[in-house]
Amino acid sequence: MGTLLRQELNLNSSVYKQIANAVNEGKLVPEDVIFGLLSKRLEEGYYRGENGFILDGIPRTRIQAEILDQIADIDLVVNFKCGEVKVVKKNLISAENSSYSVADAGSVSNEKSRIYAQEGKALEGYYRKQQKLLDFQVAGGSGETWQGLLAALHLKHLSAVSSSPKLAA
Repeated sequence: MGTLLRQELNLNSSVYKQIANAVNEGKLVPEDVIFGLLSKRLEEGYYRGENGFILDGIPRTRIQAEILDQIADIDLVVNFKCGEVKVVKKNLISAENSSYSVADAGSVSNEKSRIYAQEGKALEGYYRKQQKLLDFQVAGGSGETWQGLLAALHLKHLSAVSSSPKLAA
């Protein structure tokens, strides 16, 4: 989603002002803009003969997942789990690079983390209930993670891939 949004950050884009205003105000881009861009991209891919897609950065909430279900068939959701130490380091780096004081940024970051965790639980439950959720523990470097993910997808979801009309060409 980040890539789609960055592509629209040019003056010729019809949604430029909406995206730029949200970013400049530190807010989320409106969902109608997000799903409009996503729908357009999925449709373009369909007409180019693409027979699958991977989304990153969406959905972030259960409501977004429900909207997504109206525009696309989701076969599998990979839930990347990482240790708390990695999350704390990421939040600390974000706090050090922000315009807040480190103490203020830490409390803002803690509140954001709490909200994200709450919304994440609802999202996990939504996909777990549909039996589309694969929890994947991130460990080691990117090479190890990638190899582990490929192995997990092949072993646990070979039948989902081969039976999917969108992925089987």
